[in-house]
Amino acid sequence: MRDGCYRLPGSRGSLAWVGPSSPFTGKDIDTAMNHQQHTHEPGTDRPDGRRGRSRLWTVGLAGVAGLALTAVGVAAAPAAGAAGRAATSAETQSGDSHRDNGKSKHDDKSKGDRGEGKKAKGKSDKGKKETPKGTPVPCDADLLIAAITSANATGGGVFDLAKDCTYLLTVDIDGAGLPAIVTPITLNGGKNTTIERAAAVDEFRIFTVNTGGDLTLNHLKVTGGQTDGNGGGVLVNPGGALTTNHSAITRNIVEGDGDGGGIANLGTTRVKHSKVEWNTTSEQGGGIFSTGLLEVVKSHIDNNTAETGGGIYQGGNTVTVKGGSISSNQAANGGGLYLAGGIGRLTGTKVAKNTASGNGGGIRVGEGGQLTLRKVNLSDNSALSGVGGGLYVEGAEVVETIAVVEDSIIKNNTAAELGGGIRNSEVAVLRNTKVIGNQADEGAGIYNSGTLTLFATQVVKNIAVTDGGGILNSGGTVELNTATGTVVIKNRPNNCVDVPGCAG
Repeated sequence: MRDGCYRLPGSRGSLAWVGPSSPFTGKDIDTAMNHQQHTHEPGTDRPDGRRGRSRLWTVGLAGVAGLALTAVGVAAAPAAGAAGRAATSAETQSGDSHRDNGKSKHDDKSKGDRGEGKKAKGKSDKGKKETPKGTPVPCDADLLIAAITSANATGGGVFDLAKDCTYLLTVDIDGAGLPAIVTPITLNGGKNTTIERAAAVDEFRIFTVNTGGDLTLNHLKVTGGQTDGNGGGVLVNPGGALTTNHSAITRNIVEGDGDGGGIANLGTTRVKHSKVEWNTTSEQGGGIFSTGLLEVVKSHIDNNTAETGGGIYQGGNTVTVKGGSISSNQAANGGGLYLAGGIGRLTGTKVAKNTASGNGGGIRVGEGGQLTLRKVNLSDNSALSGVGGGLYVEGAEVVETIAVVEDSIIKNNTAAELGGGIRNSEVAVLRNTKVIGNQADEGAGIYNSGTLTLFATQVVKNIAVTDGGGILNSGGTVELNTATGTVVIKNRPNNCVDVPGCAG
């Protein structure tokens, strides 16, 4: 029998902790284990036909975690005792593992290089960081609530959720389906592990991470959140942190004036090897709304919808995207990414098939924003009734807006008006980049009214309906630097308009 929370048979919903210092044994809860189900449905049938609920929060769980847990039969002391194994952070446990490996290696030298030492050395050499093991939480939403509450009260925890299980949340706990995270907590999922808000219940998001909270989600699906505040799936408040590994934040909704259909990040968020998709807001950041530090690594921000920033809205601070995709998102402005000030760095990312009904089909850089694209594929994006099908660099009155594009391709983007590939109103620098096959009414490749500098760049086979197939310069400055290999050729109906050194 593994340590954890279990519901005792005939106890009308009471929970018991089985583990160190527990008065209960595996024998006491065998019957309870036999009755565990893989999906926790809200309520149980009563003889009078009404639906009843056994809820930890009815005894003040959220307000006085330790007392409430004791009152319903979950001993707080065993949870604290388990912290030695389960409540440690992933980094601490990983460090312990490396120290153990080092000890084995030292022992091998004095004992003749045993096979066990070789095996430990091999694992260390590979540098693999395994998911830390934690306390199991059976497939029951109430037990998950109890586990998080206990961890909040005892300084943190690591919990292993059941595979092939949906933890179905039915009750609003201060705007979320689970207690607010205020300590380091790791939730390990597995195959088909889902945390979901039940249909036809009050609207709430799934997670809130408050100051001091550090939530890590491993191999989990978070879905069904719905709120009129920020963060349909997860809200990370200032001083809080979120890390997702191999997880999915999907089909969450923000209504009213809230931002961040999937995630609203006001603190620090790291999305790694994950998916943020099919989330919706009527305001900013369909997939992710961020005013804090945001890092996205080898992840997919796809098929999200917003008024501004369909995939990602970053307002100030820094967003870093490495690999993965920002694709098939929709917004009125900034279909894929809206960088509203702050610093944005995209490396090796595909930004494709995003749509803006207004300006900036793929990416829009607002006043004061500083964007760097390296090895980025910016393709097949559309500004349906505006400018900047691929990239729109806004003009600035106070703080300069800058976009630097290196070793990238800007291809097959379209704009109804100006700048099929790029509409630059401030400062844009292109190095070793191809601008090819874009379309617009004017300035199909690039429409410039700011300062545009090109090095070793090709502007080829772009098509304008009216004028400026390759580059149309309207009162700005263009430096082609042809000596570096820049070429503007094979564009229709002409290559350039008002660009020194470029044949029309």
